[in-house]
Amino acid sequence: MHIEYDRENDIAYVSLVEHIADGAAVRQISVDGVGAHAEVFLDVDASGRLLGIEVIGAGGALPAEVLEPSATD
Repeated sequence: MHIEYDRENDIAYVSLVEHIADGAAVRQISVDGVGAHAEVFLDVDASGRLLGIEVIGAGGALPAEVLEPSATD
């Protein structure tokens, strides 16, 4: 698992697989009930395997220690 955080746009991406090939994520599923200031999307491949999780508004939805650069290495 690897977490990338774009502080400027407040978007985090949690990769659940080592490498996601271009075009591998064929569907994005919106997750309801996350909060008023965050949106969560699940990226899945053609077989339904979860590849990654995108969190828009991550600063208000995830703990600060998860978004620190040392947590992503």
